[in-house]
Amino acid sequence: MNKKLRKAVIAGNWKMNKNRAEAKALIEELKPLVKDADCGVIVCVPFTDLETVLAATEGSNICVGAQNCHFAPSGAFTGEIAATMLTEMGVEYVVLGHSERRQYFGETDVTVNKRLRAALDAGLKPIVCVGELLEQREQGVTAEVVGMQTRIALGGVSAEELKNIIIAYEPVWAIGTGKTATADQAGEVCGLIRATVADLYGKEAADGLTIQYGGSMNAGNAAELLAQEDVDGGLIGGAALKAPDFSAIVAAASK
Repeated sequence: MNKKLRKAVIAGNWKMNKNRAEAKALIEELKPLVKDADCGVIVCVPFTDLETVLAATEGSNICVGAQNCHFAPSGAFTGEIAATMLTEMGVEYVVLGHSERRQYFGETDVTVNKRLRAALDAGLKPIVCVGELLEQREQGVTAEVVGMQTRIALGGVSAEELKNIIIAYEPVWAIGTGKTATADQAGEVCGLIRATVADLYGKEAADGLTIQYGGSMNAGNAAELLAQEDVDGGLIGGAALKAPDFSAIVAAASK
């Protein structure tokens, strides 16, 4: 992390977990544990939990995000949620392009860009996920893949709009597998993302961009990962479902 240049942010991605009662209980347990955090704290929860979590976090330092949004403002898109529906509720952040969305629901670099555009236009702050498959890492094309994903995702985004975006590096081979990139691997790819952004927007804009690591970061490895210059926080999966584990990561990012 380099807090002199940019904000550190820890975001929890609850994925498809927690009913409303469980969500409220988790937030109530989490609030006192993170109230003095010296970093951004976000929980990205299922659509059905949003209203409950927005109410439970009111007046706290915990921000609320959704896990996806559609690129159209309305229409015949059964099962989808428009970005404006989220902002109307008071949602501040949205995760876009997560590897599970790409893998299971056919999202592409192009549709991620369209969703990003819709999210920005609605006033949301996107957390945009990029990352390579295991075979791509083994083939030595990580830089090309992640660089391409970053460039396409940011197509049509202005330097001013970039200030409201977080990029999360999520190596697909480390999502939910228990495998974690080494601190050096995470730092290297986050640095490559920053270099790509510098090429597009200049060094000052790139230096101000928060880039998270999101591949099985947990209480045990957070400090080592966050010690990397270009790792500015984490997009946390499994560990976000347990208040002590999540707060330990927040504490690591607060140092």
